[in-house]
Amino acid sequence: MSTPTIRDTTRDWPKVELHVVTGKGGTGKSTVAAALALSLASRGKEVLLCEVEGRQGIAQMFDVSPLPYEERRIAAGLPDEDGNRGNVHALHIDAESALLEYLAMYYKLGRAGKALDRFGVIDFATTIAPGVRDVLLTGKVFEAARDGRKKGTSSKGGQHYDAIVLDAPPTGRIAQFLNVNGELAGLAKAGPIKKQADTVMTLFRSPRTAIHLVTVLEEMPVQETADGIAELHAAQLPVGGVIVNLVRPRDLNADQLKAVREGTVDRQGLADDLTGVGLEVDDALIDGLLEEGRHHAERRQLEDRQRALIEEMGVPTLELPRLPSGVDMGGLYELAGTLREQGMA
Repeated sequence: MSTPTIRDTTRDWPKVELHVVTGKGGTGKSTVAAALALSLASRGKEVLLCEVEGRQGIAQMFDVSPLPYEERRIAAGLPDEDGNRGNVHALHIDAESALLEYLAMYYKLGRAGKALDRFGVIDFATTIAPGVRDVLLTGKVFEAARDGRKKGTSSKGGQHYDAIVLDAPPTGRIAQFLNVNGELAGLAKAGPIKKQADTVMTLFRSPRTAIHLVTVLEEMPVQETADGIAELHAAQLPVGGVIVNLVRPRDLNADQLKAVREGTVDRQGLADDLTGVGLEVDDALIDGLLEEGRHHAERRQLEDRQRALIEEMGVPTLELPRLPSGVDMGGLYELAGTLREQGMA
């Protein structure tokens, strides 16, 4: 078997139209997807942010009502250098609604399709055939990405988007989710659903797509990221970048961290510095600060090891800080600005 050609998207992210964001649970995948959408909108682009996991995570992050199965404007980007700003629209995609739309478009089953839904046939079909479910979910993303949008669907009568951000399933399932042709191999060898899968794969494997993996500087997420990159490469799907999220401040240099770890910090010098800013200092305070510092230094050492492993993956890397006050709309805009500064948008 020949080795698939891997496309390096380092230089053409601004030209990418579909950004797929995945990551291990707990790494902030959905937050990064939302920040990326805002970052693109801050370049004056009209952006569609899609979710497929049924959690209404977009509505919660942007503090809006639960999203229906239709596109809805939820936020504006920050103004760019020329004062222009784009908008973020959102779409909550569920397989049942996508199948009803599919039946109406290709088989003209309007009311009949809704009757099937009432009898639970649609839920049954998408449950026993997860490959079909993924084709329906990804097919809706493809519909949003193509030119000449059809009227009469949830597509807002032909709304054009400059970029689409997909908050995708976790890293452990991303290659399977996107490689819909492989999933359908034993289910459908011909017919409309197979044709749709083939069409979707032309987008996913094209220069128009980049798949970004979100991780944190911990052993299991980093290993899962490495495994995910290998699986995407094997499926000939284009890897974009690794986004390291929740990065702690790096205020201490290597020598200072070493001194804290080894217990060679100048206690009297530390006490004098604290006294100089008006604090009352005793041994208990110094002991507590040094203990906290030791934990921080040890944590930084572990994180640096994981950072080195990420660098060995040979994939462009970006970093997002841990926000002290958590992620609200202000925090999303801050993260969006950080992504823009690093060339993501």
